[in-house]
Amino acid sequence: MMSKKITTVPVLIVGGGLAGLSAALFLSRHSVPYVLIERHQKTNIHPRARGLNFRTMELYRELGLAKAIEEIGTQLAKGKGWYTAHTLREAEFDPEKMDIPKILPESVKSYFATLKEISPASSVRATQNLVEPILLEAARERGGDLRFHTELTAFEQNEDHVRATVLNRTTGVEETIVADYMIAADGAKSPVRQMLNIKMTEMNSHGHIINIYFEADLEHFVKGREFSACNITRTGAAGVLLAINNRDRWCYHVSYDFEGGETAAHFSEERCREIIQKAIDLPDLQVKILSVLPWEAAEKVAEQFQQDRVFLIGDAVHLMPPTGGYGANTGVQDAHNLAWKLAAAVHKAASPELLKTYEAERRPVAQMTVSEAGRVADTGVFSAMKKQTEKRISPFDDLIVSVGYHYESKAILKQDAAPSSLDHFELKGRLGTRAPHIWGEYQGRECSTLDLLGLGFVLFVGEKAEGWEDAAKYVSGQFGVKINTYSVGQNGDFIDKDHGWQNAYQAKEKSVVLVRPDGFVCWRCEEHIEQPTLTLEEVFAQLLGKKRA
Repeated sequence: MMSKKITTVPVLIVGGGLAGLSAALFLSRHSVPYVLIERHQKTNIHPRARGLNFRTMELYRELGLAKAIEEIGTQLAKGKGWYTAHTLREAEFDPEKMDIPKILPESVKSYFATLKEISPASSVRATQNLVEPILLEAARERGGDLRFHTELTAFEQNEDHVRATVLNRTTGVEETIVADYMIAADGAKSPVRQMLNIKMTEMNSHGHIINIYFEADLEHFVKGREFSACNITRTGAAGVLLAINNRDRWCYHVSYDFEGGETAAHFSEERCREIIQKAIDLPDLQVKILSVLPWEAAEKVAEQFQQDRVFLIGDAVHLMPPTGGYGANTGVQDAHNLAWKLAAAVHKAASPELLKTYEAERRPVAQMTVSEAGRVADTGVFSAMKKQTEKRISPFDDLIVSVGYHYESKAILKQDAAPSSLDHFELKGRLGTRAPHIWGEYQGRECSTLDLLGLGFVLFVGEKAEGWEDAAKYVSGQFGVKINTYSVGQNGDFIDKDHGWQNAYQAKEKSVVLVRPDGFVCWRCEEHIEQPTLTLEEVFAQLLGKKRA
């Protein structure tokens, strides 16, 4: 009997969707080899997520992929607004009759002005089935080991490693993969989560829905008046029509009676076609059903995001209604938070204690995000879900959920007592928050402070803060971590012509701000330090949970 092939790798990623592919790219950026397995033959054929928020686009900008993703987003860029109509044929796509945004009108201009101030990136209307191939191609070009049509069948872990059995579904050959760590990005029904017996806490449910992805030429209906979504109210065909390219690709969401025993099996291609024809009010419309997916508009968060050497990200640990578009974005940001910590552990620069901060930081954010998605769902904007409130929402809630939260863990020094909430949006360089964006000049070109982040730690220092560059070089060698130092000011490495440093970071000429590889402020001081090397040694010993080499 032939023995199984054994592959040894630092990280095994289970799942090749948006979160898993993003994790692969982030690990690659930190020089961590990995194997990614995905049970399907190809990336997603169903659109699923339809947008990436500005924070996710900041991360793809960091990877050099923002431009490619923006280009595929042009298909949906014209489509704006949510509407309600009896049928699509009767719809009046008049901006004055738009359902969305159901927000406080006076705050809209302020929202967009704030968005421009806080980020060099913009949100992109791009569907998941178009984004994933871009990520996959980039991961392969950067040397990743990605194996599609390969399924995890079993795994076990001990103090030293995870030992997984995987099956190549094309050849039928099994293989053993021994990894230091495993990332489960295997979706809402996560087999890994179930194998670990990790429970999901259900906070609320907004009903069960069938998502019908179909092809039908409706360009003549919408050309010149493109839209994002339309709630259809016609009896027997009520649902939500989502534009995928505003020409011939669409999704129609219809609620079904799960409690009454109705299932996806009741939605044959013929029935789906009839529902769509009735909703559009064209009985002879040629409709091709591409895929049918049942889903629950639930609010759920896993009780654990980590179990020993296994980490879970994305839908494997949090489920939320699509209202707000937070689900996929939250998964990408999970991966970004985790990747640099795994890299530090794999490269022996940090103790395993650092890895525990992944759950400590991301689980509270997931809980807040899931709650906000549910709150938006309660407004009834997505008619396939039940309306439960007449309250309006503020666009600033979206900013807080996207980037305005803050972390509390051992990887943030000198804790800030205020918890993350939807009460107030502010990015001022506070501990545990994403480092503020300001425009400036570096090496003769315009760039954002965020463009300097991502590879190692970054130390921003005021022009009169002395001794920190030498201290960073010494501590970098002692701890085996990369620390890039930039003086900021009128004559600094990063030329700050408009005094954005003082305003955005609430900084002084002697201020020092330490930013983690994931772009979050983890330590700062405002006054002169007599022994910066000793101070920085103490900071990194606490951050990484280990003494110097």
